[in-house]
Amino acid sequence: MSYLPCGIYHQHYNEDHAWWQTRFVWGKMILLGIVLFILIPTFCGDYLLSIAYKIGYTILAALGVQLLIGYCGQITLGHAAFVAVGSYTSAMMILYIPWPQFLIDAGLVYPISLLAAGITAGLWSVLFGLPSARVKGFYLIMTTMAAQWITVPFIITQYVSRIGARGHYFSLPPGTISAGPWVIDTDRKIYYLMIVLVCLCFFGVANLLRSKVGRAWIAIRDNDIAAEALGVNIVWYKLVAFFVAGSIAGIAGAFWISALYFVSPEHFEFFYSLWWVGVILIGGAGSLHGVIFGSMFMVLVEEILRNGLVTLGALMPGFVLVGKFDYFRDSAFGLAIILFLIYQPKGLSYRYWQIKNYFNLWPFSY
Repeated sequence: MSYLPCGIYHQHYNEDHAWWQTRFVWGKMILLGIVLFILIPTFCGDYLLSIAYKIGYTILAALGVQLLIGYCGQITLGHAAFVAVGSYTSAMMILYIPWPQFLIDAGLVYPISLLAAGITAGLWSVLFGLPSARVKGFYLIMTTMAAQWITVPFIITQYVSRIGARGHYFSLPPGTISAGPWVIDTDRKIYYLMIVLVCLCFFGVANLLRSKVGRAWIAIRDNDIAAEALGVNIVWYKLVAFFVAGSIAGIAGAFWISALYFVSPEHFEFFYSLWWVGVILIGGAGSLHGVIFGSMFMVLVEEILRNGLVTLGALMPGFVLVGKFDYFRDSAFGLAIILFLIYQPKGLSYRYWQIKNYFNLWPFSY
């Protein structure tokens, strides 16, 4: 009966804080790894794989939003700007830096640009996180919105996009993106890259939250005045939160160019900043599982809605539905947020926690 929590006891501190504490949990994680790394790439076609890595991109982009809003209490509505910075940093490093031939042959150009994208986006996020030292609430929302409007419509659209006389967007030649000998040119390879990046970022943030830094973030979220009275340097830890969140956003942007092989300002409009906040609200604020559940919900509902409109358009040729997909998507997005705030305010992660505990504590689940 080792799978039941009531049958477990710990004798050491490390046992109490282990990620997977029983053989049953280890078995579940091994099964999950088999599903993610073997079954899905083997039996899913290109369309399903494209949905899978879009979910992964949403997880990466929303993970920083969860860190800021759910764990540090810093509301952000300009996260798409930092994703854009990471995406353009990686693309420009690949296109315009004269790399030594041995780095190109070793396939290290894209990994280096990915790391640089994370650092650059993190520093850019810190720049707009500086006002959090003096303002919070509504005023902090305005400063993060300023990051969106200054970065994407102004700097990127008017200046960065025109570098090299490439027009409105940057297009990467086929075969440009590679990690070592692995040229990322198929949906299956993009999927594997997504899984690796999501796992690294997810476990990095999870371990960070279990450290002194994570406890400081939670203290600031719950009561920043009390945290400061207890000796927490709230300005420093807020800026660290903005840096980590921006770095993950930059990695998300650098990953996204591997899926599209081009980058354009239209990919980082203000709507996407709201979209990722919606992922957190639906998945559950203050929960890493909520990032996964919210991303899956949003992307799958979007795809179901798109396919449904295509089907209705074929059945009713007189109604023009496909061209109006954005309006239907935005309406469904707003409706989903309202319904979740009314009927499931703690998000899907809380419902998952209830279901899991029901089975783990059976027959004493009451």
